[in-house]
This record gives sequence, structure tokens and C-alpha cells, in this order.
Amino acid sequence: MKILKIQTLRGPNYWSIRRNKLVLMRLDLEELADKTTSEIPGFYEGLTAALPSLNEHFCSPGHRGGFLKRVREGTMMGHVIEHVALELQEMAGMPVGFGRTRETATPGTYQVAIEYQNEQAGRYAARAGVRMCQSIADTGTYPAAELVQDLRDLKEFALSAALGPSTETLIKEAEARGIPWIPLSARFMIQLGYGVHQKRIQATLSNRTGVLGVELACDKEGTKNILGAAGVPVPRGTVINYLDELRAAIEDVGGFPIVLKPLDGNHGRGITIDINSWEVAEEAYDLASAASKTKNVIVERYYTGRDHRVLVVNGQVIAVAERVPANVVGNGNSTVEQLVEEVNRDPQRGDGHDNVLTRITIDKLTLDLLQKQGYAMDSVLPAGERVFLRATANLSTGGIAVDRTDEIHPENVWLFSRVAKIIGLDIAGIDVVTSDISQPLRDTNGVIVEVNAAPGFRMHVAPSQGLPRNVAGAVFDMLFPSPQPSRVPILAVTGTNGKTTTTRLLAHIVKQTGQVTGYTTTDGTYIGEYLVNSGDNTGPQSAQLILSDPTVEVAVLETARGGILRSGLGFDQCDV
Repeated sequence: MKILKIQTLRGPNYWSIRRNKLVLMRLDLEELADKTTSEIPGFYEGLTAALPSLNEHFCSPGHRGGFLKRVREGTMMGHVIEHVALELQEMAGMPVGFGRTRETATPGTYQVAIEYQNEQAGRYAARAGVRMCQSIADTGTYPAAELVQDLRDLKEFALSAALGPSTETLIKEAEARGIPWIPLSARFMIQLGYGVHQKRIQATLSNRTGVLGVELACDKEGTKNILGAAGVPVPRGTVINYLDELRAAIEDVGGFPIVLKPLDGNHGRGITIDINSWEVAEEAYDLASAASKTKNVIVERYYTGRDHRVLVVNGQVIAVAERVPANVVGNGNSTVEQLVEEVNRDPQRGDGHDNVLTRITIDKLTLDLLQKQGYAMDSVLPAGERVFLRATANLSTGGIAVDRTDEIHPENVWLFSRVAKIIGLDIAGIDVVTSDISQPLRDTNGVIVEVNAAPGFRMHVAPSQGLPRNVAGAVFDMLFPSPQPSRVPILAVTGTNGKTTTTRLLAHIVKQTGQVTGYTTTDGTYIGEYLVNSGDNTGPQSAQLILSDPTVEVAVLETARGGILRSGLGFDQCDV
């Protein structure tokens, strides 16, 4: 078999209006053109041995095992390659389900359309599908080592293009609300909406997020000083620049126990809590200093209690989660190492941020904490004994989240909303230590430890215990309050003759209403009265240029047939 051409469709296309992401492969079956799968000795057996999970594909019979039934009875090789390419992506963690295979006017040549999530992964899966089917047709097998490598490569493609769990949550909410989105090339930003109605996000920062609020939140000591001056309960603390200042700082905050952390840190990096000795304090200082760009270290009084993250959006408390540090519970038989391996086998755990939870990793901090609790990695824990593997409760170090949204006291709701406004953040993650979030902080001696810009949503969207919260919905209610639209009117023109004339006439009519009109034609792209780009600008890239411009109120887009065939439309829907 020979691949004649591979192209990528990135918008509504002639294969599907809803499936906007398709790899289209033109394939010459060559010597297999006149053979169905039932006529190739050992093909069915080799395929099912290589990919037994193909049994989950329904295909036209409409039931589990339907596709393999077609293979056993006899189907064309292009059809098999379609399903193999889809399954390889599924196995690599990118669920896709749409595919089509059609014979062309050239005998033995087929067009195979394959859905993708990641463009590079989709193209790779198409080629891998051809390699696998050719190998099985020739030898009856596909080497296991090659399959392992294929899946490894596909996972790397997916990981390199991943948006992050919080951004993914926002994108899913946008799609559920019918709000279009465009990835921007600069700094992982995402455009939500079209034209003059567009908004932008970067992780959980929005275009409404003030730079002064972000700068203040990144300055932990400055945040604490401003909140303290406003009467908000915060830890006693000070900032030091050198190790020889540490003893005096410890005395200033009231002695041990203390917390040491970098002035400009995040994600729990460089933090050591519940320090009770000078030796540990020295080590913790080195750790915090190394994690700080400025080498400044915060020394704070340590407050006992439960660690909570409160999410405030647009001045409203949206979700509350208790964060529990990474830990294992003994069963009387297994060592700590075995218990960690068991916890990490949870399918919800992955590396970094690529799953709901993060796998627990063992390092020097873990070993030191275990030693403080009287254990080592080879210790067998008594049944029911809980041992903590991290002092901090970040999900990124293997912690879990428990939803506490319905338990928060009304006075605390008022306080946390006020804190977000004092710092100046539209989306804020407030870290709170208190023994009971259902009681006012002033009654529990609770404190607000930090205020974070760009807080993660993972703990609220998928808590280990309790109700998931649609926190992304609150963000979109803020960015696009009803009845504010997210789209501009789109008038699309295609056909044989007269497209450019019609486009110019429509644009002229719209401009008479006083609205800023962006339009594309075969001689250039225009916004209002001004030429932006000259040349044939009737493809999807030119359409996206218009829809990405924040001044455009109406878009009139000449859309050439060639561009539709090559890449699909540059917009998901049009009004005319």
C-alpha cells in the first residue's frame, strides 16, 4: 500500500459539519485493491492479536464486535485502516470515534477520513494504521515493540499539545455553550468568541484580570501586609534574605513551629511546614531560597488545621475544597512502597497534570517525613494506620481534594469575597487553614495563608470525595453575561462566478449601518476601509484573521471551494 497524500481539515468540511478535526488520507491499496480481509490468510487473527480492543468497535452492524465481524466476513483494507487509526489514538488517551472510507474514481484508490484531537497525532495514527495493516497482511503479525513505540509517540504528541486541565475545563464549557474558541500562538492564550465580542484566557487568567492584582498575589509578603492592614486574619511572618537572619526571624514570629517558603513561589515548591528544630529550619531555608527567583524567604508562624482552597470568581465564592496531602493507609501486610504503588495504579492518577490526580513520587522530602513519623519505605504499616508522604497538600504532589462547598459558613463567604476584591482578582484561589470551615475564621483561629492568581480548577471539577462543581460556568457567566453575545454575524459567500463582487456588495451594504465590517476577497483582506493583506485571501486563515480582530462587528467572507476542500471552513457556522 502507498499513501499518496495526507491533509488536515480544521473546520466544517464536506465529510462532516460537526466533526471539524479530520485527517484525510488518499491511499493506494496497490496489491490489496482486489482483496477483502477474508481473502488474506491469517489477517483476522493477526489483527485481533495486535489490537484486541477493536472488539469494542460497533461499525455498521451496530453492536459490540460488529467491526471485527465485518473483518472476518470480508471488508476492504481502507476500512480497516480507518478503525486501526482511531483505536491507536483511543489507546493513547485521545478518544475519537468518527471515520469514513470511500473509494475514488481511480480504481484501488481510497479516501480515508479519520477524526483527531491532536493534529500531529492524527497524522501519525493514519500512517501507523497503514504500517500495521501492511505488516499483518504480509506476515500475519505486527511486532509488539512497534506497537509500544507507536503508543509512546502518540502520547508524546498529545502531551506536547495539552492545554492543561483548567484550560480544558474552560474549553469544554465554551463548547457546551456554543461559544467558538481559537488557540492563539502567543503564550498559550485562547480566544473565546469572535470579533468585537471576543474575550481571552490564559489558563485561568482572563482579559479582566488586572496586572496589579496578579503582581500583588505573586508577592506573598505584600499580599499578607495588605490583608493584615484590612483586618483579615493572616499568619505572623517576616521576610529574610540571608541564613544568618533566620534565628531572629523565628523569634519575631513567636518561635517554633514555623513555615518556610519562597517569597515568589507557587504550586507548593520550596515550602516546608511544621518546622520544630533549628537543623530542619536550616535545610528548609536552603530549599526555599533555591525555589525563589529573588532568593527571598518568608518565615511564618505555623498554624494547625485543615488546608482549604476557596475559589472566588467575580466576587462570588464558587467552590471550596479541603486538600489532603499525599498519604497511604496501612493494611497490616504491605510496605509503604507497595502501598504507594497500589495508590498510583488508580486510573485517575497520571503524570503531572495529565489526569484528575497526580501520581505520588518519592524523594528526599518524602523519606524525611516518613522518618519523622517513625517509618521507612520498607516499613509494614499496621491496618488503618495513615502515613503522610508530603507535608503540603498540593494536588500536583499527589494530594487529594474533598469538596466542602456546602459546608462553608456565611461569614467566611463574605470574608473570602472581600479578600479577592482587596487583592484585585476576578478569579482567585484563596488558601485557608482552619479546623472547621463551617465556623467563622475568627472563632477557630483560622488564617488566610495565600491568595493565588490563575488558580487550578482540577480539585473542584473532579474532587476525590464530594460533588464536582461547574466552576467554568461561573467564569463564562462573568465573561459573557446574558444576553451578551459571543459571536459576530458572519455572511459567507461561495460558488463559481461573482463571489468577489457579491462579497464587496454585501460588505458595502453592511458598512452603511455604521458597523465595522471585516471582509475577505480574492484580492485581499479588509477591515473597514483599510486593506490588511493583499492577494487571494479566501481561505480559512484569512477568515480567522477577520474573526480574531477585536474591532470587527460583522464578517463577510468569500470562501473558495479549493480552501473548503483543502482545510475545511475557517468558522464553525455562519448566519447567511
